Amino acid sequence: MRRLLVALCAAVTGLVLGVGPAAAAAPPGEFGTHWHDPVTAGPPVSVPDTPSCQVTLADTEFRDYTPYKGTYTPPAKCGHRWNKVVLRLEGAVAGRQFDRLGYLHIGGVEVLRTSTPEPSPQGITWKVEKDVTRYASVLRARQPVEMLIGNTVDSTYTGAIKVKATLTFYTARGPVKEAATPDKVLTLDGARTEGGVYAGRLTAPRNSERIVAEVYATGSGGGCEEFWYLTVPDTAPYSCKARNGPYREVQVTVDGKLAGIAAPYPTVWTGGWSNPFLWYVIPGPRAFDVRPVEYDLTPFAGLLNDGRPHRVAVSVAGLPAGQEGWSTPTNILVWQDAKAARVTGGLLTSRAGEPVDRTRYEPGDERRLTAEGRHSLTTAGYLDTSHGRVTTTVSRSLAADFAHRWNADESTDALQARWYDDETVAAHGRGPATLARAHRVYTMDGATVVGAGNRLRTTMTMGDRADTATLQAGRRIDWARLDDTYRGDAAYNQNVPREERHATGTSRERYRLAGPGVCYDRTLATAQGELTEDRTLPSAGVRCGPRAQPDTR
Repeated sequence: MRRLLVALCAAVTGLVLGVGPAAAAAPPGEFGTHWHDPVTAGPPVSVPDTPSCQVTLADTEFRDYTPYKGTYTPPAKCGHRWNKVVLRLEGAVAGRQFDRLGYLHIGGVEVLRTSTPEPSPQGITWKVEKDVTRYASVLRARQPVEMLIGNTVDSTYTGAIKVKATLTFYTARGPVKEAATPDKVLTLDGARTEGGVYAGRLTAPRNSERIVAEVYATGSGGGCEEFWYLTVPDTAPYSCKARNGPYREVQVTVDGKLAGIAAPYPTVWTGGWSNPFLWYVIPGPRAFDVRPVEYDLTPFAGLLNDGRPHRVAVSVAGLPAGQEGWSTPTNILVWQDAKAARVTGGLLTSRAGEPVDRTRYEPGDERRLTAEGRHSLTTAGYLDTSHGRVTTTVSRSLAADFAHRWNADESTDALQARWYDDETVAAHGRGPATLARAHRVYTMDGATVVGAGNRLRTTMTMGDRADTATLQAGRRIDWARLDDTYRGDAAYNQNVPREERHATGTSRERYRLAGPGVCYDRTLATAQGELTEDRTLPSAGVRCGPRAQPDTR
């Protein structure tokens, strides 16, 4: 079985940007007025060699906050049996512009959350590629399309953002089978955000046998929640405050009962940490394709299958009560029992550990804040399906540690942080017991220092790692390992015209993905906006076994 690896590949390889060969000449001594188009090291979405059809979703330009609205029509020549559906976005922007956030909805379902690179005066282009096969049930019918990359164009910020979004459908034919996908993808009826809580009503099919929520959670929209991991308690002197400090946790409740917890990824947008020169060519992990947080809600399926609407709410623990600053649009993926009109069951337990959210502030010439957060949740439920009673138990454990230091005027500001998100899903029924495990680790080690001549320097290392495995009757039948590491170091003179900034910067990304039949290892490097390295190691020379070690260079 390779379903787990395929799912992880679809999630973690959701973006790949076009890249040419590395420059042969030595890089310039500093940034000029033009630099290489943005690139990332992630692999392309793998597709079969079968007939395909392409549908354009949007071909437009964003100059303000008016959404683009159109209509999607399924491709008649490719039928309704697809092995893969790939979303591709092509963008272009020139002049001066901030990084901007955007979304793409089809039939109300969010299929992409993205951000944009900051342009050079001469202009850049970029591409995003994402496997959206899991939304196939939505794509089999005519649907409204809505897309927005909110933007401002005026005499200062001159960059209009041009985008083209398409879907390519790869047919299932012969030995290339139709992809196994959810039977339905639902949104929450009447959903809205109020007081920092996103909530709506879910009426599930009465024969649901698996239910998964996916939440596109981003701290964004300006303000301190864009940098939530740097916030400090009200008692500490710092420009970004939150009552309890930096710990955040994205929670899902069903009818007021806690149903899921997860650690958000600390995404850094392309203007982040006061230094766009870090991100001009290689963005931070997930910046162009914000992966949703997933929650297995199957233990609650027995309650949700009663044909009535149920309140599903998403909130961010650690966000001060009533405060905005997070976006958490939610899709609900449902698998149905094809041989039963109704599946009944019940919730056996929903047991949360005592949450830990502690901070310690140390005053001085260099102020220090250490913080930690811990939480756990176990839910269990049963379903009486057409193939017998199945009991599902979901256990999730979160941990985070922060060490933040800064001086009085914040000309030195540094953070070391690490997040852990461990999850197991166990299913027991008439057949062999199945156990799926996931161990996720996110890391951030960054510092910004303003030195002589008002020169700002930022150093940053970020990590996005995941180990997953599926066991059946105690035997491992699938596994996958991801290790995406970014490193950057950039400096420039502040508050001077562009030609006097004398900006310098290097960046590096190494992306490794391994699993049964998959061994991918690619490294990119840049200097002063030029691509200096683009290296993919041959499979024979890469440690791609389940015990391969993460990049520690």
